[in-house]
Amino acid sequence: MRTQFPPLFRLALLARHVLLGAAGIALAATAAASEKLTVAPVLKEVTPAVVNISVRGRRVQQNPMLDDPIFRRFFNAPGRRSVPIQGIGSGVIVDRDEGLVVTNHHVVNGAEEVVVTLQDRREFEATLVGSDPGTDVALLRIEADDLVALPPGDSDSLEVGDFVVAIGNPFGLGQTVTLGIVSALGRSGLGIEAYEDFIQTDASINRGNSGGALVDLDGQLVGINTAINSPSGGSVGIGFAVPTRMVKAVVEQLLEFGEVRRGVLGVVISNVSPDVAEGLGLDAATGAVVSQVMEGSPAEQADIRPYDVIVSIDGEEVQGAADLRNRVGLVRVGEEVVVGLLREGERVEKTVAIGEGQFASASAGTSSDRFAGAEFRDIGPQHPLAGEVRGVEVARVEPGSGPARAGLREGDIVLAVNRRQVANTREFFEIVNEQDRALALYVQRGNTRTFIAIR
Repeated sequence: MRTQFPPLFRLALLARHVLLGAAGIALAATAAASEKLTVAPVLKEVTPAVVNISVRGRRVQQNPMLDDPIFRRFFNAPGRRSVPIQGIGSGVIVDRDEGLVVTNHHVVNGAEEVVVTLQDRREFEATLVGSDPGTDVALLRIEADDLVALPPGDSDSLEVGDFVVAIGNPFGLGQTVTLGIVSALGRSGLGIEAYEDFIQTDASINRGNSGGALVDLDGQLVGINTAINSPSGGSVGIGFAVPTRMVKAVVEQLLEFGEVRRGVLGVVISNVSPDVAEGLGLDAATGAVVSQVMEGSPAEQADIRPYDVIVSIDGEEVQGAADLRNRVGLVRVGEEVVVGLLREGERVEKTVAIGEGQFASASAGTSSDRFAGAEFRDIGPQHPLAGEVRGVEVARVEPGSGPARAGLREGDIVLAVNRRQVANTREFFEIVNEQDRALALYVQRGNTRTFIAIR
């Protein structure tokens, strides 16, 4: 016998179902006939599209000091080692004809073998189409017939309080469904991923749910479950999902390029606080204020200037620095966008062709403000160490700035940040913006290597 929801809860949820489409009407009819509310009719349609994922492989330990022959010789340390990995997760079939399955990057990262198990217990070895660590989204392909795909929903239409269902494979138990609500929208600054715009939900999410589906009561995919906030490692009602708007943009690039080729404006930005809004004579504390424009960047070419406040991209309102960074980071390199900005009280629009990552975009509202006064660039083909080292070059350090006082010099090459290697400016700022603690830069200067701490 099914347990009924409390009367007030049943009335509220039933009223919502009545306002929904055909699926909602079916649910309402079921509830009216049995006097018990159930989401079973929707789940029967969507759960075949959610799969279990198991991985096996090896992952290289990330420690840049082990790449230094002097360090290894002095401390008799081994070189970089690979360690075996075995894990479980979840995924969502998004294209039945092509056999495309979306999951999390961290589920398949380092995997040599990925096996997808369908609800009907069929198993298929998957191939990796591409993966994006910045958003923690990966795309797999399986060769299978009679698949069921989950239709994408409009994550932008979600509201706090909307009911959602999380479907996944927690702790390897097999397909499991939990019900909850949207607790918050647009969560960022959590340090979980480089590009964050999470849907927060209290639907129970646990280890193994990663890559699974967050579904609305119309049976449409609104997010990919990614992480939880928990001191114990289990669900405490704070889970996060990547919205389908972001997933769709990533999947399109993974299909075309096998990776996400992020563009940049080439600006340093920060949130508009009430004090900043008052100082700039703005009516509201919204948007992202430009504090620096990189030389030669797309922003400079489009005549974007310091003190400009960016308030929209292609007509869509920009809430703050993190929102702007997310939107620009998902725009293809070379694509033009219309940037709406406020300049001395006047609304101005600039058409900008998004550039490649050699123009480092930083957000002064995050930990990258610690590098104010310093500029970085990729190691170009003309650099004497091109092809010999991987890192980013310090292009300029303003005398008296924080980086200068810390010991950073023009011409230094940053090889790693907090033991994580960097290959270009995009990776450098992705890592920097994740950190809310001191930064240990592993720097090559001439023929020597040293650590520089940035607070």
